[in-house]
Amino acid sequence: SGYVFKEISEATDSAESIPEGPFSRELLSWSSSGRLVVAGICERTSDGLYNSAAVFGDGEHIVTYRKIHLFLDEADWFKAGQDEPPVIEHRGYRFGIMICFDWIFPEVARVLALNGAQVILHPANLVLPYCQDAMITRSIENRVFTATANRIGTERGVKFSGLSQITDIKGNRLCQMSNGKVGVASVTIDPILADDKSITARNDVFEDRFPGLYTRITQDD
Repeated sequence: SGYVFKEISEATDSAESIPEGPFSRELLSWSSSGRLVVAGICERTSDGLYNSAAVFGDGEHIVTYRKIHLFLDEADWFKAGQDEPPVIEHRGYRFGIMICFDWIFPEVARVLALNGAQVILHPANLVLPYCQDAMITRSIENRVFTATANRIGTERGVKFSGLSQITDIKGNRLCQMSNGKVGVASVTIDPILADDKSITARNDVFEDRFPGLYTRITQDD
């Protein structure tokens, strides 16, 4: 989608409607034959532009998530999404969607997990060096798998950190791309393992919570 824009006209020119746009139609085609495809798109709507993740499965548009937490100059081009990050079901498994800088807010991964996500899918244009390690923690604290697909290379002096990876419910990296390398990696996982939230024989990461003591998190000031 670019995102390293100099002016609003560049963002507008790169944007498209979902699922009618040309890139969306290509993703729709890729999702045939049982595939689930999640990709970042600069989305054009009647009320402005959004940094969005479009989700396609079995040749159909399933959902579009509009990024909540805008990073740096994104706020100059995009509106922030106002809807809770979605959890969708595909072929009997449940997938949660987040975008890039959402990672730094642990509430996002927690909400996805509480809503049943077994796997968090995370398209990203990361520039900071922290996310790949932080997603290990997101996996452990929520007992979910995560898959971060990150951009590499440099655009207008902005260097993207790459190192796309998949983590399991214990925080193990199942795979990680080589630094600075373009490639495709795959692993076999059992998402059902993420339904077990026990961290020890007597501790459960959901059942042991005290939500009534965490209300400060939802207050604006």
